[in-house]
Amino acid sequence: MLGFFKKLFGGTPVNYKELLSNGAIIVDVRSAGEYKSGHIPGSRNLPLDGIRGKIQDLKKTNKPVITVCRSGARSSMAKNILKSAGIEVYNGGAWNSLMNKIA
Repeated sequence: MLGFFKKLFGGTPVNYKELLSNGAIIVDVRSAGEYKSGHIPGSRNLPLDGIRGKIQDLKKTNKPVITVCRSGARSSMAKNILKSAGIEVYNGGAWNSLMNKIA
C-alpha cells in the first residue's frame, strides 16, 4: 500500500540540503509583501504572476530551482510552469517548512 502512495505522490524524497550545496536556487513565488514579512535568506522573490517572464533568466543560471510559497500550492504551479520550460525544478512547499529542513 505504501508503494502505491509513493508512486501517486512522487516517490523518492528530495534532499534539499544536497540540492542547495550543489548550487540550487530557491525561488519564493509569494507576493513582494509576503516575502518582506519573512523568507529564506538567499532566496529570490519572483511572484507567481510574473514567473513566465523570468524563465530565460532562470535558464541562464543553469542551476536547479526550488520553488516555495506560503502553503505549497503556488510553488506547485510555479514548478509546473518551469518544468514545462525545461528547467530542473523541485517544489519545496511552504517556505518556513523548507527553512526548517535545510537549517
